[in-house]
Amino acid sequence: MKTILCFGDSNTWGYDPASMTAPFPRRHPHDVRWTGVLARELGSGYRVIEEGQNGRTTVHEDPLNLCRKGKDYLPACLESHKPLDLVILMLGTNDLKTLFNLPPSDIAAGAGVLARMILSSESGPDNRPPQLLLLCPPLIGDLTHLPETAARVHDGPARSAQLPRYYDALATTLRCPYLNTQPLLTPSPLDAVHLDASQHQILGESLATKVKELF
Repeated sequence: MKTILCFGDSNTWGYDPASMTAPFPRRHPHDVRWTGVLARELGSGYRVIEEGQNGRTTVHEDPLNLCRKGKDYLPACLESHKPLDLVILMLGTNDLKTLFNLPPSDIAAGAGVLARMILSSESGPDNRPPQLLLLCPPLIGDLTHLPETAARVHDGPARSAQLPRYYDALATTLRCPYLNTQPLLTPSPLDAVHLDASQHQILGESLATKVKELF
């Protein structure tokens, strides 16, 4: 059996954009989330571990949303779930927040720190590194009807559209498999960030095809 760790933010956690006006975040059902779709499409020969967290960044501490730095949690996560055959890494959206004031190149560099941690770890079979599948996160959608979000993620749509250039270069440097999710996915118009059920289905099916190619 192959074991796959999916390490990401709220779009891996399965945040339902319809809950944006609710008093607390709500998740899509397990079988609707892309991780659940991936597990179903891959079948019984694979174990898919979902490790998503709302607000998770690559390497940056959010003073308004503590304990969200991926770099801090990743080593323990890898150790806890070893041996891992594959880690799917999709982070960077929260690094676009205005308070970090980061150019897209630095966001990809943050993802690169985590990628190198995975590829230099002993969390794979026989204490070797696992394989890494790097994902460029989805676009941020139109924010003109969401002024509060637009203020928190300054120029989010344009800056997120620049990420593939740098994630592609990172994957080339690391010589790891890569998938740009932006041509595949459209964020919900409700909040312009999160994926509705149909987009989770698309991502899960696309990743299942990619994973089968790897193995």
